[in-house]
Amino acid sequence: MAELINTILINNKKVEVENIQHDITLLDWLRNYHKLTGTKEGCAEGDCGACSVIIEDNGSGSSRPINACLVRLGQVIGSSVTTIEGLGCDKNPHPLQVAFTKEHASQCGYCTPGFIISGISLLNSNKKITDDTINDAISGNLCRCTGYSPIIKAIKSVSNEKIAKNNNQTINKNKKINFGNVTYFKPSNLKELKNYLNDVKDFQFLAGGTDLNLHRPIINQKEDKIICLDSIKELNSIKHFKEKIEFGGAVTIENFLEAIRFKMPELIEILQRFGSPQIRNQGTIGGNLCTSSPIGDIAPILLVLNSNLKVFGRNGFKKINIKNFFKGYRKNILKKDEIISSLELPIANKKNKIFSWKLSKRYDQDISTISLAINIRIQNNIIKELHMAAGGVAATPKLLDKLCKQMLEKHLDDSIEFAIYNLDKFIQPISDLRGSGFYRLEAMRGLLRRLQICLSQNKKSLSIMEV
Repeated sequence: MAELINTILINNKKVEVENIQHDITLLDWLRNYHKLTGTKEGCAEGDCGACSVIIEDNGSGSSRPINACLVRLGQVIGSSVTTIEGLGCDKNPHPLQVAFTKEHASQCGYCTPGFIISGISLLNSNKKITDDTINDAISGNLCRCTGYSPIIKAIKSVSNEKIAKNNNQTINKNKKINFGNVTYFKPSNLKELKNYLNDVKDFQFLAGGTDLNLHRPIINQKEDKIICLDSIKELNSIKHFKEKIEFGGAVTIENFLEAIRFKMPELIEILQRFGSPQIRNQGTIGGNLCTSSPIGDIAPILLVLNSNLKVFGRNGFKKINIKNFFKGYRKNILKKDEIISSLELPIANKKNKIFSWKLSKRYDQDISTISLAINIRIQNNIIKELHMAAGGVAATPKLLDKLCKQMLEKHLDDSIEFAIYNLDKFIQPISDLRGSGFYRLEAMRGLLRRLQICLSQNKKSLSIMEV
């Protein structure tokens, strides 16, 4: 049987992927092989947004912005990609490109293509065009010379504009893709995945790749086998139940956010600050847990809600509690052939209040220095139930169960005072480039004080400036 040709739809044109001798990023392929140089390289780490493109998975019907620098070419075979060149040209510019000129929203112009991509992605969504949605849409795009006010004005001025959807051409969806010494395997369901697990040796799993692709070299010195998880149907499912929501492990952070927007709005802010839309559209909830970082933003939330995970491997399924998942710095209980197939997010009791905060050097697009998630129930100012979990204070996300036990059945003010003055007995954070151990301890005390103010004033949240 003849091998299928690898194809991508670029700006509504079928492009055959040929003569690729080694694994490269989508950004490098667009610029170096097709001279689509409107897509820029700024940081090559997913921070600046200059490389933003719009992608639509074959048959999904929905488009989203991503960072082309964090996506390998093998991940997007069979998909549709729109670059800045596909949105408009000198003779027929897109209305947003015209608006950027009229509103003086571009100076040096290096960042402008990325802003246009992000702006059009917002215009093409179902979201209402407001300051908040615009600020979120461009949170992953950096500008160093224009300032953001004219950019926001430009987007607002064309708020009724849409871009034409890509045509419905059929694109080959290959299950095996070779680029030099790198092979991508793309199962479409768990049964196919199990077959690959039995047949393929020395492989790596890849879902979104926002973390792994930063560490993989462009030219690999040895055979590199990648099993992609993002096309597996079961891993992309979202199931709503009365008391919980069950998410497939490859559900993106953005889809996770939208699924809980109305059921658990307390978590929206920290998920938006997880990263820009470009990052949230590519990164997955399973991937965020599997990196096992002590500052992963999702883990503390799952810990205080007592979530369960379902794990899949060669031997089938098994269920574990999130409390038993992390084993050490960047280590978890998964075997090499195992993945998180799904996780459950219990809906908090209506009598309980949920808080989730992170402190970082920048508000947007930054990793946590510390974070704190809280699940609490108070009756007559007495703490009746309390679960707290912190990130950035130990080698793993830490459930503060011993501290919580000491705070139960006490008056709120007395309980908070106890926690603040005895916190160093329960956490001993280290010092690193993000902050000193002393700072982390004091910052965590500040978050406890924030909790006290929120509860005493019956506020759902609290800005830093109010504390």
